[in-house]
Amino acid sequence: MSLSIIIPVYNEQDSVAVLHAELFGVLEKINKEYEIIFIDDGSTDNTLDELRKLSPVKVISFSRNFGKSQALQAGFRVAKGDYIFTMDGDLQDDPNEIPCFIEKMEKDNSDLICGWKKHRLDNAAKRFVSKIANGLTRFFTGTTVHDMNCGFKLYNKEVVKTIDLYGDMHRYIPALVATRGFRIAELPINHRKRKFGVSKYGNFRRFSKSFFDFVTLLLVRRFIDRPMHFFGIIGTISSLVGIIILTYLAYIKLFSGAVIGSRPLLLLGVLLVVIGIQLFSSGFLGELLIRQNANRNVYTVREEIERV
Repeated sequence: MSLSIIIPVYNEQDSVAVLHAELFGVLEKINKEYEIIFIDDGSTDNTLDELRKLSPVKVISFSRNFGKSQALQAGFRVAKGDYIFTMDGDLQDDPNEIPCFIEKMEKDNSDLICGWKKHRLDNAAKRFVSKIANGLTRFFTGTTVHDMNCGFKLYNKEVVKTIDLYGDMHRYIPALVATRGFRIAELPINHRKRKFGVSKYGNFRRFSKSFFDFVTLLLVRRFIDRPMHFFGIIGTISSLVGIIILTYLAYIKLFSGAVIGSRPLLLLGVLLVVIGIQLFSSGFLGELLIRQNANRNVYTVREEIERV
């Protein structure tokens, strides 16, 4: 069995060398083949320069900041391990937990093990927002993971092959994986205080982005391979209501001679029919896009480094 450690980083110049040293010490004791992959997500400080000094390491550097989802996706595509770890680069994840994850996956025959920051050391506002977000996600998706967005995860390579991240959907990886029928477990981890730098996302920004990603998740879970079932149904209902309204107006026009041109009901009927046709067309276009299955990268790699 071999291990791949994927670490997305953005402006973590003070942390990467410390984290690499910790990882190296832990992985050497495990006595398994491993690779450490850093994804530099368009850092604007000296993070890339610090990564160039490390060994052994593989580095993928983006031309700009494309976001954590794309950084993880890039790591997944180059990882060669049978088991694949992901972790954050801010030193809050403890590499000493790695053997516990491996032991649990082998014992429980799980496909994905999620870290659970049971005793978080973040500020109160961040803990509150995270608690609300995790609670809502568990309620609406039926996924029983306590800490959906914890970056410390261990994947079976078969799981990674099915993941196609976009936007900020990395926040909901357990829910996406559960949709595919894989077995998920979780493990409480030692959460450490941030030693260098600051969090890259403010609470309001996290909330606003998470809300729209959450709506996307709910739709994706049910309609990812059949958009016509969503847009088509709504479009058909809208068109039928519009047709009923227009039929009624036509009836009273023909048999009672009533003037209908100035009635708001006429405008409503026409609008519902037009909206229904547009929604139906959107569902059809979605079906065509799925059939094409383009699966293109949306990130640009500026530089790749590999030192053994």
